[in-house]
Amino acid sequence: MTIDLHNTDCEKFMATLPMGHFDLTIADPPYGIGRDWERRNKASRRFSETYDNTERPSPEVFDEIIRVSKHWIVWGWNYFTDILPPTNYLVVWDKMSNCNQTFRYSKAEIAGTDIKIPCNLVSIPWDGYRMGEETGKKKIHPHQKPVALYRWLLETYGRRARRIFDPFAGSGSLAVACRQTGKDYVGCEIDPAFYKAAHSRIFDTPPPQPLEEFLPLMPKGD
Repeated sequence: MTIDLHNTDCEKFMATLPMGHFDLTIADPPYGIGRDWERRNKASRRFSETYDNTERPSPEVFDEIIRVSKHWIVWGWNYFTDILPPTNYLVVWDKMSNCNQTFRYSKAEIAGTDIKIPCNLVSIPWDGYRMGEETGKKKIHPHQKPVALYRWLLETYGRRARRIFDPFAGSGSLAVACRQTGKDYVGCEIDPAFYKAAHSRIFDTPPPQPLEEFLPLMPKGD
């Protein structure tokens, strides 16, 4: 198992790689909602001086993600429907949120994938930013996702995948999940502050643990 995190632009990094270099890419790109998000979250500027999230990645970035990956999962599917093709192969993450009074946080997020599992639902608690096994832990990225969510993705969609790519590493949650489950990981994070925080978090993670038993849902031969 190797964990390799780069402080670089993912598009430039992917341009150096051959087709199908990674077994599975799990991407959580900027959705371009920065201004709206900042209006609803007063503490948004405490994370990084350079954090913006006012623009989506270009179509060329998604072309590269697809080119270097045997399979891919992209979060924020609803923000990229004009770039990525329509599909029934979706993942809906139910955050089991109790934020009825404020409406400041989404109660679900959607990912699209080319792995041929019909629209799938997973319920993992996350109210705004941390719940469940991460309750009380410091948040290091404004759009941080739980490690448990990435472990579920690896176990459900990436059982046969050994080499995982993360073009927008952010808080490093996917890297932590890969380290816990013994997957090889390569990630890119362009923001120096997030890169430094994620790097520290990743290598504070406990050593790898065996994957749980589950049904082999990925198509045979992929």
